Amino acid sequence: MNVKPRVLSVAPMIDWTDRHCRRFHRAISRHTWLYTEMITTGALIHGDRQRFLAYNSEEHPVAFQIGGSEPAALGQCAKWVEQAGYDELNLNVGCPSERVQKGAFGACLMAEPSLVADCVKAMRDACTLEVTVKHRIGLDYDESEQMLYDFVGKVSEAGCQTFIVHARNAVLKGLSPKENREIPPLRYAVVKRLKEHFPQLQIVLNGGIKTVEDIHQHLQWADGCMIGREAYTNPWLLSHFDCIVTGQAEQTPSRESVIEEMRQYAFAQLAQGETIRNITRSWLGLFHGQPGGRLYRQVLSDATRLKNNSWDVVSEALQKVAVAV
Repeated sequence: MNVKPRVLSVAPMIDWTDRHCRRFHRAISRHTWLYTEMITTGALIHGDRQRFLAYNSEEHPVAFQIGGSEPAALGQCAKWVEQAGYDELNLNVGCPSERVQKGAFGACLMAEPSLVADCVKAMRDACTLEVTVKHRIGLDYDESEQMLYDFVGKVSEAGCQTFIVHARNAVLKGLSPKENREIPPLRYAVVKRLKEHFPQLQIVLNGGIKTVEDIHQHLQWADGCMIGREAYTNPWLLSHFDCIVTGQAEQTPSRESVIEEMRQYAFAQLAQGETIRNITRSWLGLFHGQPGGRLYRQVLSDATRLKNNSWDVVSEALQKVAVAV
């Protein structure tokens, strides 16, 4: 089956979309495009590179998101990412945190399209992976769209064909990353006009997408939708994604079959020294809106139970659901 990439994807989210979370999402959906947390060039060059590049083979298709602004460093890291076997390399030009700005990358790079173009060229020269860029629609409180067109136009000249666009401005001073996801208004019409302006480019929409209805509406004009927080708090949303991506009736897994698949994964990870808390923290929303869902979540996040570091906490959480049903 020829599946078009990035029709639906889960956003890279720091501290959330680690390899355990991605493996869990893959158990729910076979075709959703997955992204790592943002990893900086400095972390790869000076840190525990093998740990930062690690993923599960079942995660494909999986993209590596990188943060940085030095073309030479990004080129070196691109080689490592390709050698590790990832399916895509994504440059973060959207993170608004002040810590990221001090590193001179993230959303502040939108003001430097020539530098971003140099970064993209360096990565494309160093590897054969598709290099994509994730960014905002503007900076601070400037709602003119010329900066956006200049940015996308310049970066596309360097060979980037796919832009993942969070439909909010990034406010660089005075708002926290959490406030930056909520206070600047969503302006989907700006991204739609961007697609009309650059019809030859792949434009993937990100920001505030929460339902299957939202997705169908946006896919009438966007090349794809990237889901952020909702995929984490309500992961069962992903169970609808394969049908949307393939256009065919796909067999939807049951929550129980997902847990059974993840049980085998969890035992293997526990044997390697991982903690049950790290493995299961992305599972808390699995029964979101279902009978017993609140009790399931309470048990699975209970620090005392988690200290035992065994599968028993999951069994007990599932028991709460069974009783409620």
